Amino acid sequence: MADDSLHNWRFWAITALIAVAAGIGAGWLSGERTRQAVAATAATGAQLRATLLDSEMARFRLLPLALEDDRDVATALAGGSAAPLDRKLESLAQTTGAAAIYLIAPGGVTLASSNWRSPRSFVGSDYRFRRYFREARSRGEASQYALGTVSGHSGLYLSRRTRLGGVLVVKLEFDAIEAAWRRAGGDTFVSDTAGLVLISSNPRWRFAAARPILPATLARLRQEAALPASVAPGQLPPAGAEMVEASVATSQPGWSLSLRRPVAEAVRVAQRTAGFAALFAVLALAALLWGLRQRAILMRRRTSELEAAVTERTAALRREIEERAAIETRAAELREGLRQANRLATLGQVTASVAHETAQPVAAIRTYAENSMVLLERASISQVQANLEAIRRLSDRIGAVTAQLRGFSRRQPGVIRPLPLGDALDGALLILKEQLRPIHLVRPALDPALLVLGGRVRLEQVFVNLLQNAAEALSGRPDPTVTITVNADADRVRVRIADNGPGIAPDIAARLFTPFATSRSNGLGLGLVIASDIMTDLGGSLRWCPDEAGACFELELQRA
Repeated sequence: MADDSLHNWRFWAITALIAVAAGIGAGWLSGERTRQAVAATAATGAQLRATLLDSEMARFRLLPLALEDDRDVATALAGGSAAPLDRKLESLAQTTGAAAIYLIAPGGVTLASSNWRSPRSFVGSDYRFRRYFREARSRGEASQYALGTVSGHSGLYLSRRTRLGGVLVVKLEFDAIEAAWRRAGGDTFVSDTAGLVLISSNPRWRFAAARPILPATLARLRQEAALPASVAPGQLPPAGAEMVEASVATSQPGWSLSLRRPVAEAVRVAQRTAGFAALFAVLALAALLWGLRQRAILMRRRTSELEAAVTERTAALRREIEERAAIETRAAELREGLRQANRLATLGQVTASVAHETAQPVAAIRTYAENSMVLLERASISQVQANLEAIRRLSDRIGAVTAQLRGFSRRQPGVIRPLPLGDALDGALLILKEQLRPIHLVRPALDPALLVLGGRVRLEQVFVNLLQNAAEALSGRPDPTVTITVNADADRVRVRIADNGPGIAPDIAARLFTPFATSRSNGLGLGLVIASDIMTDLGGSLRWCPDEAGACFELELQRA
């Protein structure tokens, strides 16, 4: 009896030690897994927040590029009135949410600004001391994070040099992004190469030091106005064991985004749960072994209870695995949603161009088909064959246009090579054959050896747009005439297309190469914009000749 008592005491003592060890080990393992899971979630969240920041900066980087060739910008830089540009910049800033948009003259003085009505207007301010101005003047574009000398608010300045030497500047402030980060949870901050925190969901962390900063670096930051002169940056609190931190690079050179999420409470809960589970498993096993020593029937009962406990734990683990898989699937769906949104935006940009560029070939195919039906009744087989051949060429033309536009949507420029100018002009006249039939067309006999640099499909698009506009402008005129002249020198070829129509209305002329500017009720207002972009891609230019009667446009191409 004494031996049995001693044996029982040893059995339960060993069982208790095993249970404690198992509880500690299971708790540590579960805590580590939980920490890894929170770290993975933080890494995904940091990447998504960096994507949001990058997309916002990319959106504002397009503004100086879009304004570079604006007529009002050129007028202001040429010494004309800046009032129209002030109003345009004001409207654009309200629409896009930019903190400020302004134009600086080559000498450094601001000519026009979106805040021209404000007592703190930038108009007349001298920004020669700003690095973003100097670098844009020397390198073409620049960016700088700094404090506003007038507004007192910090932000990212994006600048770009215009063709006339001025500098367009867009200031981006991050209040809305910081608020979005706060709503999403965790602590998010962006630091530069020196370690200075520039943007943060926690306002107290702004201008803190993510790592020690040398005095010389601090002096440089204050000199460039990236750090207020009155602020001495304190050290950012370390993440420590209570937090997990994930950092990713952003599209802005030298900037990195970090996201901190609390992990201590989740680890403690996981450790307690796993520890109790392990302790319960060891005690259940001990009870089972004890039951085996006592009675076989009790062993079967305990075995059933253990199987039920194992089944329940297995189901819980399976649910946990399924939940984690669902979280990963959702993250993948969000990433794919971002990519799909980008693809849809690109498709939206080219849809109107596809409709505009294929309308004339489709109309020509319909006309040739109708003529072929009449010719079949007359048994004019040779003319029908000629019409069918023209339809085939126009179908190839539509395929080439859509392929060209698909290539444009992928931002892959077409091949530029030497080609006969007459071939491109003949192709355009083929497309518009029926529309030009009632018009007296004056064109030169082009030498097949006259070669220009370009792409045939894109050059035909330019000719089609200009001739189509001329044909529509001459509708109902008593003596409709379109005159095509070609002048070539050693390295350039200039083609003029002029009509004797009513010309360009003054309200349209002011924004002639602006998207959706048209005087026709059924017009898209994209033809001249597309044509101008094509000519720029081909290394040439397209301009309106206002001093001519009617409407006159001149194309300038590089001679091959």
